[in-house]
Amino acid sequence: MPEQNAAADPNYSSVLRPSLVSVSIVSHGHGALVAALLADLAAHCGSAIRVIITLNIPETLATGASKFPFPVQLITNSAPKGFGENHNAAFRQCDGAYFCVLNPDIRIHEDPFPALIKELGHPRVGVVAPKIIDPAGNIEDSARHFPTPGFLARKLFGFGARLDHTIGQTVISPDWVAGMFMLFRSSVFHALHGFDERYFLYYEDVDLCRRLRKRGYDIRLVPSVRAVHNARRESHRSLRHLRWHLASIVRFLLSR
Repeated sequence: MPEQNAAADPNYSSVLRPSLVSVSIVSHGHGALVAALLADLAAHCGSAIRVIITLNIPETLATGASKFPFPVQLITNSAPKGFGENHNAAFRQCDGAYFCVLNPDIRIHEDPFPALIKELGHPRVGVVAPKIIDPAGNIEDSARHFPTPGFLARKLFGFGARLDHTIGQTVISPDWVAGMFMLFRSSVFHALHGFDERYFLYYEDVDLCRRLRKRGYDIRLVPSVRAVHNARRESHRSLRHLRWHLASIVRFLLSR
């Protein structure tokens, strides 16, 4: 897909074509969260985006597509799919120069895309992300080092710092950024063939960032852009999610 550099124009919001950013959101019965996120996007992003919502399990969204200033497309799965498979399927509907992976439990209070797209204007930057905070305003650990067996063991027993990186005012280059909010140039996501669908849930983001780095791309977190994450933490409460999490860790470590 052809790349476009919107960051070069300071009048971003007034000149971009409507489908510059294709946003993929996957709902697992999170209709209320999706409705709140769509309202945020409508309030702050206007018509410069297109939203693709995947309903991974049967549900009815409480909001209609006609009320938003951007197009909304629904994909309804006949059977649940994994994180990577869902976003890869949404990407095949992408018509924008940029592709955004966005969790339904994210809230935004400003347009995040101009500053993130500006950072993607560097040709060797493969993915960018905002600073993620929790509802209380605490910085979340969304920018991390690649996991090793020793690192995971220390984390399991509660050793080490809560955050891998000090996040201040300047852009940082972590090993990987969390999949709750990732922005790519569509051409780069396409070249990587998207997420590895062998990861059903968890570590797809770690794997993709590692593949980006192997191709010589950088990973950037832009702290001037903030998003709020109301974390679900399913693997802390569900045995099934914990099994998926552990299986993904093993796959990632063995794939090295």
